[in-house]
Amino acid sequence: MALLAGAVVALYVFHLAGPWRWVYIVGATAALYLNVFVGVVQAFQKLPFLQPLAPTQSEPPFIVAQLLLLVAFVALGALAVVQRSGPRLETELPAGPTLKSAEPRSATKLLLQQVRFATS
Repeated sequence: MALLAGAVVALYVFHLAGPWRWVYIVGATAALYLNVFVGVVQAFQKLPFLQPLAPTQSEPPFIVAQLLLLVAFVALGALAVVQRSGPRLETELPAGPTLKSAEPRSATKLLLQQVRFATS
C-alpha cells in the first residue's frame, strides 16, 4: 500500500513533475510486480499441471519463474524511467493567449479557455 500511496501522491499532487515522474513509475511498477508475484505463487499452488513441478514453492522451476519475473519487471521499470514515457505536463498544454490585464475575471476566463482547449 505504501508503494501505491507514493505513486498516487506523485500523480495527483505533484502531477508527475520533475523527480515525481520516476517515483510514480517505480511505485506503480513495484506494486504491479508484487501482484504478479502473488499470481505466480497462486498458480503454482492451484493449477494441477504446475503443482507437481513445485509442491512447496522452493523447487527450481518456481525459483526460475520468480527470477525471470523479477528480471522482466526490473528491465521494464528501468526502461520506463529512462525513457520517461508519456507526455510531460509542461508540454501537454498548448501555448494560449497571454494575460494582458490583472483583472481576476479575465484571468479566470483565460484559464477556462486553456482548459477547454487542452481537453478538446
